[in-house]
This record gives sequence, structure tokens and C-alpha cells, in this order.
Amino acid sequence: MNIEHLIKEKKGTIVDVRTREEFMGGHVTGSVNIPLHDIPNHMDEIKSMNLPLVLCCASGGRSGQAQRYLSQQGIDCMNGGSWLDVNYYHAQTV
Repeated sequence: MNIEHLIKEKKGTIVDVRTREEFMGGHVTGSVNIPLHDIPNHMDEIKSMNLPLVLCCASGGRSGQAQRYLSQQGIDCMNGGSWLDVNYYHAQTV
């Protein structure tokens, strides 16, 4: 299943891995903010989320790093790229 389809069907959880300050400047409604450097400290929380995770950040770089790390930990996740792209798909949900 592709990312656009996951988001439009409201499957999984959107996790924004930008800093708290960046997140407060704008984010996808309903997304969870866990900054990239904090992910290892939030594994219990992450494991309890609805999967798959759709990870996003400013451009896709940090969410790509998060996706590689979480995949190695056995978490079903995808790199959604920029939060603006994820937000665009999210805005089209029914």
C-alpha cells in the first residue's frame, strides 16, 4: 500500500520527527511529534501506536533516518517525506 493511500484511508499513525519548535510552526493535524534524536527513548510509545507509521519531517531526510532505525527495530513504517506532502494527502481524507 502506498503512502498516499494509507493517509487518505486514515490507516496507521503520522509521526513528525522534526524538532518541537518546527512542529509548533505547523504540522499535520493529529500527527505525533517525536523528534528524531528522541526516538530511541520513546520505543514503548512507538510500539503501542497504530501501525504502519508514516514518518515525516521538513524534506524527508530525517524521516528517512527514522525509517531505517525503526525498521531495524521491527517497526512497520514508511518515509512520508515532507510534512507538507503528508499534510496535502491528509487534507484530502473523507
